[in-house]
Amino acid sequence: MQELEEFIVVSGKIETATMEVSTTQKFIGRGSHKGKGLAVLTSGGDSQGMNAAVRSVVRMGIYLGCKVYFIREGYQGMVDGGDNIEEANWSSVSSIIHRGGTVIGSARCTDFMKREGRVKAAYNLVTRGITNLVVIGGDGSLTGANLFREEWAGLLDELLENNKITKDQREKYKFLHIAGMVGSIDNDFCGTDMTIGTDSALHRIIGAIDAIVSTAYSHQRTFIMEVMGRQCGYLAVVTALASEADFVFIPEAPPSVGWKDKLCDKLEQASSGSILCCLSLL
Repeated sequence: MQELEEFIVVSGKIETATMEVSTTQKFIGRGSHKGKGLAVLTSGGDSQGMNAAVRSVVRMGIYLGCKVYFIREGYQGMVDGGDNIEEANWSSVSSIIHRGGTVIGSARCTDFMKREGRVKAAYNLVTRGITNLVVIGGDGSLTGANLFREEWAGLLDELLENNKITKDQREKYKFLHIAGMVGSIDNDFCGTDMTIGTDSALHRIIGAIDAIVSTAYSHQRTFIMEVMGRQCGYLAVVTALASEADFVFIPEAPPSVGWKDKLCDKLEQASSGSILCCLSLL
């Protein structure tokens, strides 16, 4: 503990107050989780930045002393097992941070939606000593991960009843820890400032609009732009602000009554090329 002095003004007089400040800081020590199994997978649609996230998970896991695994092809790789679950090392994630997409693959998996598929996935994790899972994906991927966590105890019981695992394994791996990292260009998940891929998507959109504006001015035409976003209008709103768009449609704020007349007025006012609106697609 360290004592600090503060000067406080009380009734016009300067008095000295002393308070204690903790100088101890908690750091995660190298090798503090030695021997634990950690796996990372990417699932659903790919987004730029996933490789950087995979790299961070692998190298931090190695720093902590974990045995780190890639699960290739998302949940499908976890269900199929075999070579899809591969041990990673420090050099496995070298020179991938600048690459788009995901180097460990991603795939839609109908098998994981069924309990039989999740039983297979649990078996593949337990036999490799993996009880820590990092899932990088969107809403569906993280929903599936949460369901997997909730069913974990029941899945192990089923494996034990079928003599697929031993009682010692059932006890040793009775808890499954999951961390979710949101990989979505839509920026549609609460609790995070910006989801993985959003910034890159905005960069691409603005670059495309900058190119289109040149043609709009050259031909004195008005352009309607569509951007992605599903039910989240973040990309549309930020793009509209950055590109000086005249009109924007987003799911969160449906157009008011009389929007067609306002739109026509904007068309009449536009003497030369302009970006008229950005539409967030469902």
